[in-house]
Parts: sequence; C-alpha cells; structure tokens
Amino acid sequence: MNARAALFDLYGDHLRTRHGRASVAALVRLLAPLDIAAPAVRTAISRMVRQGWLDPVRLPQGPGYAVTPKCERRLDETAARVYRAGAADWRGRWHVLVLEPVRDRARRERIRADLAFLGYAPLTEGTWIGPWASPELDALRLSAHRFDAALEGDPRELVAQAWDLDGIAGAYEDWLAGAVDLVGSLRGDSPDHQIFAVRSRLVHGWRNFLFRDPGLPAQLLPPGWPGDKARAYFEQEAARLLPAAAAFVDRNLDGGS
Repeated sequence: MNARAALFDLYGDHLRTRHGRASVAALVRLLAPLDIAAPAVRTAISRMVRQGWLDPVRLPQGPGYAVTPKCERRLDETAARVYRAGAADWRGRWHVLVLEPVRDRARRERIRADLAFLGYAPLTEGTWIGPWASPELDALRLSAHRFDAALEGDPRELVAQAWDLDGIAGAYEDWLAGAVDLVGSLRGDSPDHQIFAVRSRLVHGWRNFLFRDPGLPAQLLPPGWPGDKARAYFEQEAARLLPAAAAFVDRNLDGGS
C-alpha cells in the first residue's frame, strides 16, 4: 500500500467522520503501523494538495490538512459503495455515453479511469455503458451525449462483452483467501495498532474492487457469484475490528503515542 492510497483510506474510513482533518504529526503516527515512513506521508500530502483533495489548515495540535469539498464527495461516494449491502434494483435499461474525441492522452486515460471507477465499461473507444447513471458523472464535466437505452437481445451477452466477469470472480476468490489469512494473523491479545493495520489492509484490498467491479445487478451475474461471499466476510470482519482500530485513531488524533 503506498502512502497516497493509505491517506485516502484513512480519511475515508476514519477521518471523514471526525471533521475530515488531522495534523501532519497525527497522520504520520497513524500510517506508521502500515510501515509508511514520515517522508513518504509528507510527499503524498503535497501531491494530494496539488490535486485538490486536501487543503492546509492550522489545528491546535499544529499544521494539518483537511479534505476539500471535491474530496468529501469522492469519499462519501466511495463509502456508499464499499459498505453497500448490494446493487440496487435494475430497471433493465442501460446508461450509454458517447464521448467526444479527446486528443490529450493523459486526459483520455484519466477519463477512462474515472468512468471505470463509476461502474462504466467501454464498448468502443468512445462509447461507454453502465447499468444506471452514476450520480458522480456530472462532476467529471465530460463532453458526451447521454442515452437511457434498452437492449434488443440478451443483456448477459452485452455484459460478457463489456466486463471480464471471470477475471473479477477470480479476483474475489483470491482476495477472500488472502483476507482470511490476514485476519487470522491477529491474536486474541493483539494491540490496537496491529488491529488498525490489519483492518486498514483489509479495507484497502476491498476498495480496490471499486476500480474493477462495476456493481452489476444480480440479474446480470452468474449463480453463486463469489463477490457475495467475499462481501459477507468483509462486512463481518471490518465491523468486528472497527472498535479497536477506532480507539487507535482517536488516541493518535489526540496526540498519543
């Protein structure tokens, strides 16, 4: 886990509900159990400020950083997807985007990453589909024609063309096996900083599916979808480990060691 990803996870999973701010010293203490050194934390903070995710603030504990409105929106959307019980009911219609050509390569790659995060998949270079319109789409400020469309044919064939369900299913199975080993590494008397580290890695691994799994409705998934079993395990263990992890966060925000 790199420092920037760990900071996003920390702000999203703990600090968003604690006023969305923390001192630099607290951030360094909180990422230490993840073996992330202070220089890496500071470099990641600077990068997130340049990208508009964090703003510098003066706190009683010293210099710190708070989430921006842009970051709040992304963290809230991410949390809703990470902890959702399952996909919403599907109306049997598709949201189709036909993008205007983008010449800049970096901009094209950013658009592809953002649309994949929101659950869309490309049919062609400029045509993307999703099972519903994402509420975050307007924030991307895309130049695109948008359609609400019904498919003539079997929607599962379209899904197989647009998404690699076999690859996603295999990733869920691998994640679950690793998660069981990770959580099993804790002892009954493990200190809260170790529990925080294990839970952070558990959440981080699960969040990676936001960039891979579009959250398709159950009607479009094969029977025995491994994502369901993986989600049940994640929700159980994330909730069980939360009190000790939260205690570690609160102690360090207050200036503890």
